[in-house]
Amino acid sequence: MGRLETADKQSVHLENEIQANIDQIFSHLERLEILSSKEPPNKRQNARLRVDQLKYDVQHLQTALRNFQHRRYTREQQERQREELLSRTFTTNDSATTIPMDESLQFNSSLQNIHHGMDDLIGGGHSILEGLRSQRLTLKVGALPGDREKASCFGLIQQFGTCVYVLVTSPQIVIL
Repeated sequence: MGRLETADKQSVHLENEIQANIDQIFSHLERLEILSSKEPPNKRQNARLRVDQLKYDVQHLQTALRNFQHRRYTREQQERQREELLSRTFTTNDSATTIPMDESLQFNSSLQNIHHGMDDLIGGGHSILEGLRSQRLTLKVGALPGDREKASCFGLIQQFGTCVYVLVTSPQIVIL
C-alpha cells in the first residue's frame, strides 16, 4: 500500500496486481477452510479460528485498497476540476443574470404615491370633520332657530361627520 501512495502513473497497474493477489488469497482461504474441517476434532477449532483470522485480515486489506482507490478517484477528480477552472475564460455577466430594477422602482414609487394619496385623503377627512364639529357648535348655540329644513340638513351633516370620524380613526385597507 505504501508503494501505491508514491506511485502516480503505475498506481492502476499496482492496484490491479494487489486485487489479483487478494482474490488468490481468498481462493486459498476457501481451500484452507475445507482442509480445516478435515482436521482432527481437538485441532479443528484452532484451525478454523486461524482461517477466520486470516479472512478477517484479508478483508481489511481489501477495504484499505478500496479506500485508496476512492481517495485516488477524488484526487483525480479535483485535479480535473482545478485544470478546468484554470483553463476556463471568465466573462462578464450576461443579461439573464441582471435584476430588473425598473419594475421594482416603478412599483415602489407607485406605493409611495398611494401612501401620499391616502395621507391627503385622511387629512381632508380630518379637516371636514373639524369643520362639521364647528358647525355643530354653531347650531347648538342657536344660529338656526326653528328651521326644519336646516335642522334635517344638520342631521345629515352630523351623520356624515360620524362616518368621516370612523374612517379617520379606524385602520384602513386599500384594495388595488
